[in-house]
Amino acid sequence: MAGVVVNGTQVSYIGQDCKEIPEFLGRQYGCIAKRLDLSFNLLRSLEGLEMFSGLEELILDNNLFGNDLRLPRLPHLHTLMLNKNQLTELESLLDHLAEVVPSLEYLSLLGNVACPNELVCKDKDEGDYQRYRYFVLHKLTNLKFLDSRKVSRSEHKEAILRGAFMKVVKPMDAKISTDGASMSPQPHYTPLPSGSRDLTNHRGVLGKCRYVYYGKHSEGNRFIRDDQL
Repeated sequence: MAGVVVNGTQVSYIGQDCKEIPEFLGRQYGCIAKRLDLSFNLLRSLEGLEMFSGLEELILDNNLFGNDLRLPRLPHLHTLMLNKNQLTELESLLDHLAEVVPSLEYLSLLGNVACPNELVCKDKDEGDYQRYRYFVLHKLTNLKFLDSRKVSRSEHKEAILRGAFMKVVKPMDAKISTDGASMSPQPHYTPLPSGSRDLTNHRGVLGKCRYVYYGKHSEGNRFIRDDQL
């Protein structure tokens, strides 16, 4: 079939813009494939992957997988690449992987929002990324390699001690009403008076002050109102 590259037990179907795994792939190569590369497609679901029960490596980079990603049980899978997809939440994915791919040792999630790598997310730093690693290792205890870095012995120890507390919780942008409908976001709180929030107003806040201090130590009341000028 056009687009398929087979080399022994390695099967590649790259850059074909397919939105689902073609049926012929599983039918013809499911029983022999040890490594399957489906990179650079438009996949959102892995329906049909159950035909590849003997898979050891699965490459899914540059697709459209989101937080609803589900894999069939693949007991021999040790390598999973999910770089540059649309994953924004970690915990449900990691719990799912722990259940269906118990032999997983190599995982890469670079290029996803769920992976706070400072090279991809400018507002993240090495501390954010390290906490992410501890949380992943807490969930997937057999990992030997995460993203572009080998897992160290000290990371494993730290993940056991603190990994459960490293989950990143994103604040909601909008409140949800009791009937499930989305409500308007709350305005950003600021203690400054409204006059100071207008960056185009060069007079500033002090020029609009209407209060006069008549205290005992006012030193002649140095704060003068606008209408007294």
